Amino acid sequence: MPTTVPPPDFQAITYVKRGAVAAITLNRPTVLNALNQATIVELTAAFTDARDDDGIRGVILTGAGGKAFAAGADISELATATPVSANEQTRLGQELTLLIETLGKPVVAAVNGLALGGGCELAMACHLRLAAPDARFGQPEIKLGLIPGFGGTQRLARLIGRAPAIQLILTGETISAADAYRLGLINEVVPADQLLSRAEEILSHIGRSAPLAVRYALQAITEGLNVTVREGMALEGALFAVCASSEDMREGTSAFLEKRPAAFKGR
Repeated sequence: MPTTVPPPDFQAITYVKRGAVAAITLNRPTVLNALNQATIVELTAAFTDARDDDGIRGVILTGAGGKAFAAGADISELATATPVSANEQTRLGQELTLLIETLGKPVVAAVNGLALGGGCELAMACHLRLAAPDARFGQPEIKLGLIPGFGGTQRLARLIGRAPAIQLILTGETISAADAYRLGLINEVVPADQLLSRAEEILSHIGRSAPLAVRYALQAITEGLNVTVREGMALEGALFAVCASSEDMREGTSAFLEKRPAAFKGR
């Protein structure tokens, strides 16, 4: 039975838990799910709840309305920004993307429609990205006299390489789901009506693995990208040692030898 959480304060998003999966939906379809400050605050609260709920093993992030995942920043809010408020907005957005990236649980972006500016940056912070065939991606901030502000200048180059990242950011052009797949920006192109079921299928598959191993694999990959290979391998070794001393490792090896499914507990 799905559970809609929490209550009364979420207006820009919906937040539903179905078993071990939390689904967060940007829910401002009349403005193509544009990201205003209130939406960022609500997303942060929902992702924090998903992180802290031991019963949740994965999160899906998507957009309502079928036309947009998120079309970017709320231009009406942006047009009146002062240097102080703009700094606060980009700080909140960056903290949100860091929260998603370091959640310790896999997050799948199910991109249905436009993922532009902050929407593309939200998707890039997720660990896996699925997209409908008509989805479009881009960082068009340059056309507004801006640069990406939620981590786009950093994550895009890490995901697709420096040269295509520079081209996308400096031209502000958008690309199709097929081109995003070719560049490595997304993992799969999926029929629009199968996006959520495919995301749930992937999370269900990952959910059969040991939660600690999933968390530390994500940590080793994410943090390892920002240090030297030697430093990354040191981190990997330390996390491997933690896994090797866990109840889950003993359960996993016992289950393998006894030819039965493992019952991992995240300890």
